[in-house]
Amino acid sequence: MTGPDSGIDPVSIVAGAANALPAGVGFKGAVDLLVLLTVLSLAPAILMLCTCFTRVVVVLGLLRQAVGAQAMPPTQVIVGLSLLLTMAAMAPTFTRAWDAGVKPYMDGTTTNPEEAWGAARQPLRDFMFAQIDACENWQTVYMLLEHRGIDVSDTSKLTRADVDMATLVPAFVLSELKTAFLIGFRIFLPFVVVDLVVAGILVSLGMFMVPPSMVSMP
Repeated sequence: MTGPDSGIDPVSIVAGAANALPAGVGFKGAVDLLVLLTVLSLAPAILMLCTCFTRVVVVLGLLRQAVGAQAMPPTQVIVGLSLLLTMAAMAPTFTRAWDAGVKPYMDGTTTNPEEAWGAARQPLRDFMFAQIDACENWQTVYMLLEHRGIDVSDTSKLTRADVDMATLVPAFVLSELKTAFLIGFRIFLPFVVVDLVVAGILVSLGMFMVPPSMVSMP
């Protein structure tokens, strides 16, 4: 058991790991590797937050509730189908991000990580801005900017460059949730009408004990 006086220095451990890297990389290379591993561990969250996955999975979940099948299809099927649809919809964006930032950095064409990150994230930013613009949810962006202390009294002076990722990502997620629930409402409405009609018919026939969903679902 290691006590507080065991003499283990975390900085020395990281420095020792840096010595195992190729020559010329050093301590900074170890830190860069640690940051890279952290980003890779957050990849699932990035997939959910910066893509259309949120909208797809919410709409499919609401569709399952509207049909009246609480367990069919299973949640694993809905999540898997949402991932496949997300990959199909985001394939052009991922391809542009790979070609613009990731591939040049891996090939050694670009040696600056910040430059590679900026080039790789630009297609994602364009996608998120396009979805916010299409759904007319810019008020969410302005609300978050105002919360961060940025003057939004004259929105005509604001540009997309003024919206950083810390503001764009939550604004995009809120926009996707709003759009998904609006789509879900439009899906729910016809099913509710059918349930009401079936319930009225069952009451008129005196079949009070028959659940309307059992008849309306087929």
